[in-house]
Amino acid sequence: MRSTAFYPLPTQSDEEPDGVCLLGKAEHVHLRMEGWNVGKEHARIYAEQGGVYIEGLGGFGAVLVNGERMRAYGPVEAHDEIVVAGYRLQILPRFDSEDRHTPIFTEDGRSIPMSPTTPIKAVVETAPELVRPFYDARWLALVRVVHETVRSQMDLRRVDLGVLSPEELRRMVGELVREVVWRMNPPPELDRQRLVKEVLDEAVGLGPLEDFLADATITEIMVNRYDEVFIERQGKLLAAPALFSSELAVRHIIDRIVAPIGRRIDESSPLVDARLADGSRVNAVIPPLSLKGACITIRKFSKKRLQMEDLMAYGSIEARMAHFTQVCVQQRKNIIISGGTGSGKTTLLNVLSNYIPDHERIVTIEDAAELRLYQPNLVTLEARPANMEGKGQIPIRELVRNALRMRPDRIVVGECRGGEALDMLQAMNTGHDGSLTTAHANTARDMLSRLEVMVLMAGMDLPLTAIREQIASAVDIIVQITRFSCGSRKVTSICEVTGTESGTIQLQELFTYKQRGYDAEGRVRGIFRATGAVPEFYEVMRERGLPVDLSIFQAEEPLRGQEDMHHGA
Repeated sequence: MRSTAFYPLPTQSDEEPDGVCLLGKAEHVHLRMEGWNVGKEHARIYAEQGGVYIEGLGGFGAVLVNGERMRAYGPVEAHDEIVVAGYRLQILPRFDSEDRHTPIFTEDGRSIPMSPTTPIKAVVETAPELVRPFYDARWLALVRVVHETVRSQMDLRRVDLGVLSPEELRRMVGELVREVVWRMNPPPELDRQRLVKEVLDEAVGLGPLEDFLADATITEIMVNRYDEVFIERQGKLLAAPALFSSELAVRHIIDRIVAPIGRRIDESSPLVDARLADGSRVNAVIPPLSLKGACITIRKFSKKRLQMEDLMAYGSIEARMAHFTQVCVQQRKNIIISGGTGSGKTTLLNVLSNYIPDHERIVTIEDAAELRLYQPNLVTLEARPANMEGKGQIPIRELVRNALRMRPDRIVVGECRGGEALDMLQAMNTGHDGSLTTAHANTARDMLSRLEVMVLMAGMDLPLTAIREQIASAVDIIVQITRFSCGSRKVTSICEVTGTESGTIQLQELFTYKQRGYDAEGRVRGIFRATGAVPEFYEVMRERGLPVDLSIFQAEEPLRGQEDMHHGA
């Protein structure tokens, strides 16, 4: 969000002698700012000698001007970039002319000199969520000192953390943190409440990531190192206003994530895939693999149970395409959802699984459990990595083979990456119709090529012709989902696998998305279309006397375009 405020800054005037605009968190200031590093009266903007000046106040009152830290600066020019406590300020001298604010800059960006009595105004534009706050080294050092003091106090008191519930642990540690901060008596300009929260989050939670996890508008969190954090909001990458106090703090957070699910990370196994309690996907890498320090990538999933109507509202899919995918699931067609990284494959798989009838038995298989199915007869299996001795690993492929002995009506594999693709195809070909999975590919045709490669990764010496016949017999529908540069996700193609001809797998595209450029805000525009082709199984349904709606495949009328623009599912 970007807000604009006009503040009168008369120079030497009898009507308003001070002519000062105060910035800070106090009640009486003109521009209120929030944050631990914001003082009560943090900075002031004032007019003097025909120009506008800015000056920092108090201990944390330094300002960044064009990337340089200084106490005061002026006169402000049009091209100057000023950051105060994480807020980007654009200060433009103005004068009133018939109630209109007119800039008084020359063509080369210099301000026009004014007499000391000329009234001027300043425009202050704030965008705090887009700018990394200035973290003073003293603040990070203070967080570290409080954190270490709290840990030593807990050791002295011999607190057994294992017997405390999360709520009791947070309450007890919170009281201890507040006690330590009170005894340290930090400078009054410091936000004590913010200090307590940051230390508490780092001690018993996920540190500065807690606020991002609670923010529903953030879809991805990326920690490159302890003092370099980025987030994805509405499809855009932004530098995050948060830092860890140290490299050790990031390592503790990683351990806190992986320990509850029985996984480990150390120098002998320096990377790990894990999940949070809400199902969010976590990947962590530590040195020596990560040269900058421990890094974490968290892909969040919506706490809301998404329905197909939500994807339609986002513009990710059109109504008739949604109806067709529902029919495919209910008619037990084997479906592969194909797409690139972060395109929304798992989200779409979750939505399609809502159409599986409640009376069917479902077995889900994943590397790290992320799927959220709500049917009553559900078994969730998760692969297990090797232990410290290098033993005990159970890969997805073994779980797929074991699932065949569990009397499943449907097998749902979170993602096929390797040799498990062969076992998945065999399951589809041996009576387990209606199975669903996802895989990485840029187009439906590429998906078929990837399946061939993954089957070969199983180590079976099979001729390519036999592999293609297996794929053509097993896979019914490929749903291609694409993430565009603007951040929106859309189902760009739905294809039917119709068989093989001359050794080549045949595809018939049923629906497609045609891009038609971008709108004024840079978001993709286009329309969904039917190609006019009718899937073969619809003819079988009609012969069996089942109701079919062939009108959805008519190509004469283009499907309603969605010039959206949300970031998608």
